Amino acid sequence: MRIRRRAILRCPLCGAEHRETMPADYCQIVYRCAACGATLRPRPGDCCVYCSYADSLCPPKQRERAAG
Repeated sequence: MRIRRRAILRCPLCGAEHRETMPADYCQIVYRCAACGATLRPRPGDCCVYCSYADSLCPPKQRERAAG
């Protein structure tokens, strides 16, 4: 399985979209929106900001799902 590293993260406050490269080996729990300055944190139950606000799960979750 190919792990996707690029994602589009959408700020839930201002709607700005940011193309980012996700870390390969850890979950990012804080992200600052360059458009509005908001500090984003994961929603309850999500491991990171990418799992909460991006168009793709983070690489660790992708690997977890592939392993079944």
